[in-house]
Amino acid sequence: MTDPRAPLVLASASPRRLDLLAQAGIRPDDVRPADIDESPQKDETPRALAHRLALEKAQAVHRSGEYTLAGDTVVALGRRMLPKAASSDEVRACLELISGRAHQVLSGIAVIAPDGRESVRVVTSRVVFKRLTQPEIERYATAGDGVGKAGGYAIQGGAAPFVRRINGSYTAIVGLPLYEAVCMLEGLGYR
Repeated sequence: MTDPRAPLVLASASPRRLDLLAQAGIRPDDVRPADIDESPQKDETPRALAHRLALEKAQAVHRSGEYTLAGDTVVALGRRMLPKAASSDEVRACLELISGRAHQVLSGIAVIAPDGRESVRVVTSRVVFKRLTQPEIERYATAGDGVGKAGGYAIQGGAAPFVRRINGSYTAIVGLPLYEAVCMLEGLGYR
């Protein structure tokens, strides 16, 4: 039987994931970011990538006797995956691609129980951006908000006014599908 008081480890350095968990009253006992290769494999779909990366991150840091929670976010236009923008130039390129269009945010989440049982899900949300002007793109790209973010933007930051509508989970778009995370943890016996 799984110990519901076993420690919880978050396999992520994302402050957004910590904040989201705190909203649900969950405070990980440890934060242990996973260091894995996040490159897509040949012919890998965005959904498969989000699933694989979440599970690999959890597996990379999991230790017996602990709950491990990991997540990964992939932004896609059809099968085309947008990068985690490494520079303002990449932020600019991402915004130019999704301007005036709908795109998908795929949030992979993995939980490993202290006894090694695994649960993995991918939550898909659809985001529609307004048509952005060049000054809006330039202002956002130079502000630095989108650097390090999947798809080159953070919905909870300066990109919020760009969003015409979403269909799906807001918390998944921010970085962790909170409803699913809580259900998965509870399903594996977490307190």
